[in-house]
Parts: sequence; C-alpha cells; structure tokens
Amino acid sequence: MKKVSIVLGSESDREFAKVGIEVLKSRNIEYEVVIHSAHRDLNGLLNYIDTLSPEVKVIIAVAGLAAPLPGVIAGRTNLPVIGVPRDVGPLNGVDALLSMVQMPKGIPVATMGIGTYGMTNAAYMAIRILDLY
Repeated sequence: MKKVSIVLGSESDREFAKVGIEVLKSRNIEYEVVIHSAHRDLNGLLNYIDTLSPEVKVIIAVAGLAAPLPGVIAGRTNLPVIGVPRDVGPLNGVDALLSMVQMPKGIPVATMGIGTYGMTNAAYMAIRILDLY
C-alpha cells in the first residue's frame, strides 16, 4: 500500500491540515499524521525520516513562520516533499513561502500556495505523484 506522510510543525497545524486529509480520504489514500518541529524536535524529526516505512512515497510538510521543516526533510530523504506554508505570523505566510521556494540546489521542495488552498493542492499533488509509482 502506498502512503502519504503529513508532517506538521506543531499541534496547532492539525486543524489546518484537515482539508488535505479529506482529499486523501475521498480517494482512499492511506496517510499518517505526525508532529515534529525542525526547531523544537530536530532529533525526533531526523529519526522519523530515517525510519520511515517503505510504504511512504510522498511527504507533505506543513509549517509556518520561517518554515525550515520541508527543507530539513528534503535534505534527509529522496522522497518527494511538498511544502505547505501556513497563513500565520506577521507576514501571513509570506516568510514561510519564501523559505520553502528558496531551497539550495539539490534540495527540492515542491511548494504549494499559502493557506488551505495550498494544503488542498498538496493532497492532489501527492495523489498525482502516487499514480506514478
């Protein structure tokens, strides 16, 4: 079974992620949701990435503010990583968006739009990627 991993930077991202989860559920796509902060739980995040189930084929990383989460994940795995910037903070997600789209060469992060439309599109993108396997 192919699976999508949704990595949230904090518990407060769980409600935000529901729109994408509903898309995956509607297509009967297996998924898991985990919380690992690149700031507050780097070792836990790295351990999670290093021990991913072989069923996981795509990672959706949701983060706000400076948003290092998708880049850290993409730097640690060869799986496709889809970054979703949250519409939070003083710049309403623009800082997160810029952080995700400015990855260094060799650290690709497919970045969706800011907010819930971005989360919805991340789920649709994950489905398209899974269809390629």
